[in-house]
Amino acid sequence: MEDCLFCKIIAGEIPSKKMYEDEEMYIFCDIDPKAPKHYLMVPKAHFARLEEMTDEQAAVLGKCLKKLPSLTGLLGLENGYRLIINQGPDAGQTVFHLHVHILAGKKMAWNPA
Repeated sequence: MEDCLFCKIIAGEIPSKKMYEDEEMYIFCDIDPKAPKHYLMVPKAHFARLEEMTDEQAAVLGKCLKKLPSLTGLLGLENGYRLIINQGPDAGQTVFHLHVHILAGKKMAWNPA
């Protein structure tokens, strides 16, 4: 998508602090971190929400999630991490390109409210 922030970051049109990239995903540091380590794992294929995924995109998202444990050393996630996927404005989604927040670097409380 030509006006998508994350598509522009993946294409190198907007700078980011890249942590990892392969043919299917791009991981970079969040510019407004909510934890000492806060990364965004973004599938390169553009779709906004889970319900918009094709079967092929679902398979790619699965590969991205499966790859993440092998990146714990690179990303400093050895003591654990939290994954968050916001879906829609009420959930806090502000960039409508599906992405997974990876938060780590401190003990995190659970407060869903």
